[in-house]
Amino acid sequence: MEVGWLIAIFPLAYLLGSVPSSVWLGKAIRGIDLRAHGSGNAGATNAFRVLGKPIGIAVLLLDAGKGYLAVQLSQLQHEILPDSESWMILRICLAVMAVAGHIFPLFAGFRGGKGVATIAGAGLALHPYAALAAMGIYLLVFIISKISALGSIAAVLSYPVWVIWVFHTGSPSLRIFSILIPVMVIITHRNNIRKLAGRT
Repeated sequence: MEVGWLIAIFPLAYLLGSVPSSVWLGKAIRGIDLRAHGSGNAGATNAFRVLGKPIGIAVLLLDAGKGYLAVQLSQLQHEILPDSESWMILRICLAVMAVAGHIFPLFAGFRGGKGVATIAGAGLALHPYAALAAMGIYLLVFIISKISALGSIAAVLSYPVWVIWVFHTGSPSLRIFSILIPVMVIITHRNNIRKLAGRT
């Protein structure tokens, strides 16, 4: 039974990540598909831009909550002991499944967002201090530049610095994950990076 739970929580994490909060709220409240407006992205930043601040805040919290709750699905099984390296690997895999669900949502035609808010929520569950520090970098860069994408990129680039060198995290898997996160976010933000480079 426990092995069954261990196997089941991975698709559960993906399905949780697949909940397209911005798409559903946009259709329910404004009668529009967010992906047909603004940047065409189903993320919190575009929700703020197109749907307004209250809905944008709701989307941000819901998308972050997906990542946080997906990692906490690890509590449903008892095969792997908490605080072990295997436990950390399990939680990272659940985070990855949730982010994959957000980027390629089953419930929204596999057209989702860039995954930053969901990564932030998962990061809060995996290492809250490092995640909060990275969020601080996002706010600082966003306040100065007024560009959300630039803040997101700066935040994720700072994340391995916090995890590895500031907080001296001992988990090898979390160290590796912290390095891979910026790579993934840069890939999903490649169009924004081109626009930033071209000052458009």
